[in-house]
Amino acid sequence: MGKIKKKGNSGQAKNYITRTQAVRKLQITLPDFRRLCIFKGIYPREPRNKKKASKTSTPNTTFYYTKDIQYLLHEPLLAKFRDQKSLAKKIARSLGRGEVSDASRLEKNHAPKLTLDHVIKERYPTFIDALRDLDDALSLLFLFANLPSSSHVPPKTIALCQRVTHEFQHYLIATNSLRKSFLSIKGIYYQATIQGQDIMWLVPYRFVQRVNGDVDYRIMATFVEFYTTLLGFVNYRLYSSLGLRYPPKFDTRSDENGAELAAFTLEGRSVGNVPKAIEGNNTKSNALSNQVSSEVQSKVDKVIQDAGLDQTKDEKTVETTEESNDAIDKFEPAAPEADTLDQPDLSAADSGSLFAPFTVYISREAPKAPLEFILRAFGCTRVGWDAVSGDGAFTHDETDTRITHQIVDRPPLPEGALPAAPAAKDGDVPQVKPGTRVPGRTYVQPQWVWDSINEGRLLRPDLYAPGTTLPPHLSPWVKPSRVGYDPKASLAAQEEEGEAELAEEDSGSDEEMEDEKDDKDDKVDEKKNGDAKAAEASDDDDSEEEDGGMDVDLANSDEDEEEDDSESADEDFGGFEDDAASESEDDEEAARSRHQKELEAEAAGLPFSSINGGADEKAKKKSSQAKKIAAKKRKEEEELERQKMMMSRKKRKLLEKMMYSNKKQSDEAAKLRSKRRKLEKGEKGEKGEK
Repeated sequence: MGKIKKKGNSGQAKNYITRTQAVRKLQITLPDFRRLCIFKGIYPREPRNKKKASKTSTPNTTFYYTKDIQYLLHEPLLAKFRDQKSLAKKIARSLGRGEVSDASRLEKNHAPKLTLDHVIKERYPTFIDALRDLDDALSLLFLFANLPSSSHVPPKTIALCQRVTHEFQHYLIATNSLRKSFLSIKGIYYQATIQGQDIMWLVPYRFVQRVNGDVDYRIMATFVEFYTTLLGFVNYRLYSSLGLRYPPKFDTRSDENGAELAAFTLEGRSVGNVPKAIEGNNTKSNALSNQVSSEVQSKVDKVIQDAGLDQTKDEKTVETTEESNDAIDKFEPAAPEADTLDQPDLSAADSGSLFAPFTVYISREAPKAPLEFILRAFGCTRVGWDAVSGDGAFTHDETDTRITHQIVDRPPLPEGALPAAPAAKDGDVPQVKPGTRVPGRTYVQPQWVWDSINEGRLLRPDLYAPGTTLPPHLSPWVKPSRVGYDPKASLAAQEEEGEAELAEEDSGSDEEMEDEKDDKDDKVDEKKNGDAKAAEASDDDDSEEEDGGMDVDLANSDEDEEEDDSESADEDFGGFEDDAASESEDDEEAARSRHQKELEAEAAGLPFSSINGGADEKAKKKSSQAKKIAAKKRKEEEELERQKMMMSRKKRKLLEKMMYSNKKQSDEAAKLRSKRRKLEKGEKGEKGEK
């Protein structure tokens, strides 16, 4: 006879454990259990059957793996939590006795310090694993770096978040690792590529943040504590790979004056090479590479001559290899109807020299922090701004002749509405009157910087001039599909066959319907006015009859009314012969008018089609084209139905789902194209009126 199994010793009841049981097993409080699970990366699990997983009659809501809780039994942080609990009891006992000095001494000198170094090493055995998990860490740390200090968020936490995020930004600037950025409603998205890993994070705008009590800041503070340790490890490894000293030198006074990124000074053996890499104009290296290539080519030529090989073919191959090494490969689809392939991004050298030859001045109304970071990450080493925005600028003088581009985010105002320039004091930088333009300088809006880095090239600055309507700011991560709508492409390249002609017919029919409606409204108004006049006249007749006092025989009047009704009905009907006669008369009039036009055209020496305006021919062409399109679609549908009959049921269902999603996407694209067509038509009409 087999051994009888006891309930709760196998299956889901053994694999899962409730949160209450886990807290009792670890002998810690619930807040400490939450902190420990966040540090170790242990999250609740959902069993297949809650009744089988819970050993009690009442179903529980939160379950964990039993192996995870057993793994936590040997965690060194448990001893730190117990030390904190015993220290809290001692401090409470001292405060109860009135010994405030002893309580402060215990809190200052005997408080246990938590170190998460071993947790980072356990959770991320390789550096690539840490880089892959850096998205959420950067988003949360940048969020806390922009929060105001309060009772929930202490200023020490904010300062620590600002410091580690600025250190990470300096690495991106030094290595030109930033690739793309996008301005959204939530904030500014950034994407960087570090050791082949794409990292994306979100930075909120610097508006006044309201700290609400609905958010549990204790849990968020636990994540911040873990993420600051993680980013510190990552920054140390990244700086060490460049030969830079970590942490970098930090100037507290300049940071208090608003220097931010400029408050850090990179130190190390490779600091002198970083600006050269950013500028991207190293003529010595180019000369050396050319010299080496010429020496190698001369040796190769000698070997070819000794071997007696054809030199022209080899020269062509050498030229092609040199061109392929210099330029980035571009992938082209094999078929014209295939999807567009992802093209490789810019290399570090190209991205590092995008804004290198420029000296940019940021106006006071433009966002200084993101613009400074992006410009420096893409090669601009000379960025200036007003002294009010903080220290660390290349120049605070707006009239500096070295400035090539100025970023302005205010509309152009008339000369009379501009305020006067403030008087400059002794030793201060001379102020410029707001709204004035310095000759020899390019003025652009901030979107020019973002669109240029996303496109990988410098865009036309006149499209981003102050006061002009900016082009659409599109996400660089959304790739246009073959079925969807592409706002960058022209309408002619996206429209289907005959779509523009059908849209024109619809617009023309809509206009005709509106004209007919207006004519009908006018006729209705005229009829109402005529009825009103007739009613007034009948009222006058009735009043006259009442004044005359005429006697009327009721029986005779009824007979007269019946006769009148029959006569009016006969007059209204008119018979079939009258209708046929009227149609023949219309045909005769049309034939006469056509004959008259033909005679006029013959007398003028012109064909009749030119006099007629070609309206009939255009209508015939449009109708024939619509019929061809409809016939083509009908044939495609019939062919598709025949192909679907040959498929299995599973493949047919999958094909129908794909067709449904494609049709939905194409309908949305058609709506967007129709909107764009109307806008362009309205703009052309406005230009024509002007």
